[in-house]
Amino acid sequence: MFLRACATVLALASGVLSAERAAAQPDGLTRLVELIGLPEIVQVMREEGVDYGATLAEEMLPAGASGQWERTVSRIYDPARMAATVRDGFVAAMEDVDPGPLIAFFDTEAGQRLVALEVSARRAMMDEDVEAAAREDYLARAADPDETFRLVRDFVQANDLVEANVVGALNSNFAFYRGLADGGALEMTEGEMLADVWAQEEETRADTREWLYGFLLMAYDPVSAEVLQRYVTLSETEAGRAMNRALFAGFDRMYAEISYALGLAIAREMQATEL
Repeated sequence: MFLRACATVLALASGVLSAERAAAQPDGLTRLVELIGLPEIVQVMREEGVDYGATLAEEMLPAGASGQWERTVSRIYDPARMAATVRDGFVAAMEDVDPGPLIAFFDTEAGQRLVALEVSARRAMMDEDVEAAAREDYLARAADPDETFRLVRDFVQANDLVEANVVGALNSNFAFYRGLADGGALEMTEGEMLADVWAQEEETRADTREWLYGFLLMAYDPVSAEVLQRYVTLSETEAGRAMNRALFAGFDRMYAEISYALGLAIAREMQATEL
């Protein structure tokens, strides 16, 4: 359901909508946002982002991550702003969609267990060893698919999840380049940036496929085939497809904004280091 981290879904209290924002959203969509675990998954994404910021500093700053850089990264990955960006994009894209069938599924014990498993797997994948094991599990099972693998494959294909994630990753990379350029750390034309980003397409697709399947297999392995089939069937409905498109609309916007801000910030940090 959810996008990968931009390098590659906030605690409930910190992600609560403001009274004005909540009042402006249809009650059904507000409920759906809560049911699909959006606040929790955005919190995990913030944690991923803070880790990525440290990695970025190691790779691009001679002295590594300074205290100033860590504070900058923390501001960029502001959980309230991240959640608001995703919610706004999601609600706008779902404006003409009846959320009733989606709420009916997710507002059940089985639906909430699926969401909890997704969040748990996403957090577990932050560990490099866990991620490596999940990728290996995917590759092994792809050669001899079991029932869970086939259902996960149906889920991925029904919602074009690999391609949607690839597009999001490439857009984020382009936004990062623009931030670097606007910050004076990269001398490339927009055409050169686009060419460089598109050159990463196949590598990004292969990496995304491994990560996505590894993540979903880890999340859904404890789920019965009957429940997982219901989830796949829901995702193939008009409402299910609309929900996934809406989530990508929100997350794509969030990651594009974050990636640009990271590029701009790292460029300024590089310049400050040189002075």
